[in-house]
Order: sequence, then structure tokens, then C-alpha cells
Amino acid sequence: MQNMQNMHGPERPVFLYPVASHEDERDLFLLEMRALFGAEPVDGCVISDKNVDPSRSPFIRGRLAVTASGGRPEDIAAYAADAVRLEGRTFKVTFVCGEPDYDAQRAAERTIGWRIAGKAEMRRPERLFGVAFARGRYWFGEYAKSEAAWLKHNDKPQPYSTALGTRVARAVVNLAVPDIRAGLRAVDPCCGIGTVLIEALSMGIDIVGYDVNPLALKGARLNLAHFGMPDVVKLADMTTLAPGPEGPCDAAVLDLPYNLCSVLPEDERLAMLRAARRLARRVVVVTTETIDAALAQAGLRVLDRAAVRKGKFERHVLVCEGERAKRQGADEARVR
Repeated sequence: MQNMQNMHGPERPVFLYPVASHEDERDLFLLEMRALFGAEPVDGCVISDKNVDPSRSPFIRGRLAVTASGGRPEDIAAYAADAVRLEGRTFKVTFVCGEPDYDAQRAAERTIGWRIAGKAEMRRPERLFGVAFARGRYWFGEYAKSEAAWLKHNDKPQPYSTALGTRVARAVVNLAVPDIRAGLRAVDPCCGIGTVLIEALSMGIDIVGYDVNPLALKGARLNLAHFGMPDVVKLADMTTLAPGPEGPCDAAVLDLPYNLCSVLPEDERLAMLRAARRLARRVVVVTTETIDAALAQAGLRVLDRAAVRKGKFERHVLVCEGERAKRQGADEARVR
């Protein structure tokens, strides 16, 4: 087929993810893309061989499972006419990213849709196909939209003014656990009302939470129960916690306490950072201050970072690993 590249097959799956962010969250958005895919977006999308649930991220709009790409919509249409089998189900073709001209998008949809043998259904199709324009080519395949599950989590019975927003909390969880797999364990040792816990549990991550404040834990339990989630929180001062018999967790999220009227004392902050390093190999720290010196003193190395702004207020999100984890990774690399 002239000017056509078929990319379908188990040996090399390809997925295209349309992505977008608000300017205030752009740093966090790019940081999350680097964590999930190891690359930043080009032409409004990420193209990767990694199969990521599009509902995991607040910045991913959907997932296109690419079966073909070509230089023109007509190339895609010729492929679709030959390869798409609906077996009596209805379908729709929608433009998911790229081509900025509205008329060109609709024209591409029509060009491809007319060549598919079957009944088109614009509102509730049984199969949804997507077409995108990126890197100078058109991309086609089955499309799954993001369900934006985190939006439901805004409706908490126990909110708190300085808690992370659900979008930021979900992105932070993805930074801590970019690759969800069986047996992986995570911890939120300063969990507050459970915002991070809710996002992690909704993604199927095995996580536990601790807090020194019994009122915060009461709110966390109410919030978890509201969303039908298990009680995974315990009362504890994180600085007294030690890894369990299985050793440190794979990941931790530490949202350092923030108060409009005071700053966390340096010795308390250092104790919390050292505790986080003991508890997990990978630590994502959220802070309102510049704390690079304290991180180094605690034995944590910054791998990547982002700033999240809301008006004049700014949070720093730091992806870190402990020196022990760094040495262990180097040892494993030498063995391989």
C-alpha cells in the first residue's frame, strides 16, 4: 500500500496518547510524562510502546491503540476499508489530536469513516476509532477515552483547605508508582485526610497511610469509606516508623505539613525526610519551600522535579531516591 506503514502486531504494539495541561500545571504534566513514558509530548501527544490506562493521569485524554499510520487520510481509509471488521457493531471515527484546522479534522473523519463497512453511530458507538496527526503522519486505531475518575474524588465529606487537589494528588501518585505491578507496596506516612490514598487505591495500588493527628485520620476514614475504599490508615508518628519484615516499600509520598501561619521547624522536617528515606526506595516529596540542602542531608537524591502554581502560591514536587537505593541499583546493573 503506497505511503503506508502498518504497525500492528504483538512484537511492537504502539500507543498514542493525546495530552494537555493548564499552564499552571505544565511542569508537573511534563514531569509525569517523563515518569510514565520516559519522554515528553510532541505535537500534543506521546507515542510509546507502553500500554498505560488513560484514566490514570489527569493529563491524558485517551489512548489510541495504533494499527496503522500513513501520510494521508486516504491511506488510512484504504487500510480501514480492508482491515476493520465490525461484526454488526456500530462505530464512530473521531479526530483525537494534531491537525489544528477544524475543517481538516472533520474531512479526515469523513474520509476514513466512509470506507468502513458498517453503521456509523455518533452518540453511543459500540466501537470508537481515533485518528491523529503527529510527526508528519496520520495515526489510526481503536480509541479509549479517559474516564477522569479523579473528578469524583473532589466530593469528599471531609475536605481540607491546604490538602492537595485531586489532580495534583493523582499525578504525584503516578510519579511515585509509574509502573503498577503485582507485589508493589507504597506508603503515605503523613496522609492527612487521605487525598493521596484515595487516588492510589482507585488505581489498584497497595498503599497504607499514617498520621500523627487523630482528627486527620478520622477525616481520612470518612473519606475512604465514602468512596467504598478500605481503612488503610493508622495513628503513628512517621519518625518512629521502621520498615517491616519485607523491607522498605517501593515508594512513598510525603506531603510535608504546610500551615499559612508557620513554617515547619528544620529539625522536624529533617527527621521526616530521614524517616521517608528509611521507609521507601523511591520518595516523592511535596513542599512549599526550597529544601534541597535538607534532602541531601537526609540522604535523598533528587532525580527530577516540578513546580505547581496556583496564583502566587507554589508547591514543589521532587522525585527522589535514597542513597541506599542508588547503590543497590548500581550493584544490580553490574550483575547484569
